[in-house]
Amino acid sequence: MSDTMEARGSCVCGATQITAKTVSRNVGACHCGLCRKWAGGPFMAVDCGTEVSFTGEDDISVFDSSDWAERGFCNKCGTHLFYRLKQNQQYYMPAGIFEDDSNFVFDHQVFIDEKPEYYKFANKTNDMTGAEVFAKFAPSAE
Repeated sequence: MSDTMEARGSCVCGATQITAKTVSRNVGACHCGLCRKWAGGPFMAVDCGTEVSFTGEDDISVFDSSDWAERGFCNKCGTHLFYRLKQNQQYYMPAGIFEDDSNFVFDHQVFIDEKPEYYKFANKTNDMTGAEVFAKFAPSAE
């Protein structure tokens, strides 16, 4: 089985349709304060690479959430559609937005140091603190 797959999904109201060509099968939870505020809990996301297309693009609003990323949502129903890195247009999308999530595996968590005490996952995962995430992925300030 490949580590990636093509996947299709949509927002709750159906105004926005999504096709992602290289969706990772690995689901991660982000516990940073922004993601928890945005998602109402941890953001359960899959890396969708850069080959993502939408129909109903007029119904997508984008929020510039930091110097390096933006978040998209359906402006009709409010469904969270993506977290996108500005530098390379890489998409991270909610795992639950896709029609078939039967091949997903929850295997990592980021910003584990910001996770509140009121919830805990039973899965054994690879965990990274915020500092470790920035060290690995953030564009260097040169």
